[in-house]
Amino acid sequence: MSTQDMASGVALWRQVADGIERAIADGTYPSGERLPGEIEIAETYRVNRHTVRRALAVLAERGLVRAERGSGTYVEAQRLAYPLRSRTRFSEIVGAVGQEPRGQLIEASDDVATRELAKELGLKAGAPLIRIEALRLADRTPICVSTSWLSAERFPRAGEIFASVRSMTKLLAHYGIRDYRRASTRITAAIADATDAARLGLALGRPVLVVDATDVDTGGTPLVTKRARFAAERVEFVVENG
Repeated sequence: MSTQDMASGVALWRQVADGIERAIADGTYPSGERLPGEIEIAETYRVNRHTVRRALAVLAERGLVRAERGSGTYVEAQRLAYPLRSRTRFSEIVGAVGQEPRGQLIEASDDVATRELAKELGLKAGAPLIRIEALRLADRTPICVSTSWLSAERFPRAGEIFASVRSMTKLLAHYGIRDYRRASTRITAAIADATDAARLGLALGRPVLVVDATDVDTGGTPLVTKRARFAAERVEFVVENG
């Protein structure tokens, strides 16, 4: 950056943020790559580290970069095109764009069916359920946090199985279910709560797309109902007709 630029009326942190944004746009800093450290950026732009931190914070709020504690700051990946269809498989969608789908079990616990959950799963209110909280990633990038409920009677030890296979498709296959389809999908928008924001690596106040869905087997019997919270700045839903 030239001395003239740095002496202009534009705030220093804004000049640094604009410079990094241009470098991201022209491919100097590729999608998913780690940015130089704060000291190196400060030396490049001839500013102090406080200025660099403010610039990076603004870029993070805009969804261009994300900070990973103890690791550094990374260029945020481009939005993942996420088709909504009768067969919606996270692993297939992520794998199709050349990224590695990953799943992490956050928590598995016993639960009971509320009236709403019972209706979705075709069970009686109060029926025993297994609740699975999981994080889904594309390569290193968190995409969504999901809460899934299954019948404890039909899927005993489902939490343990998910911890091993890290995939809902593989979990269902473990119980002999080789194919299933999406029966219903409802999408709403919300602001990530503190827990989801931390898990997704989002700044507080960032939006999420909430997807409530129920999957059924080929005979139409409900298998699992879920609520997934997608980082809105990392996905774009594509509704496929037919």
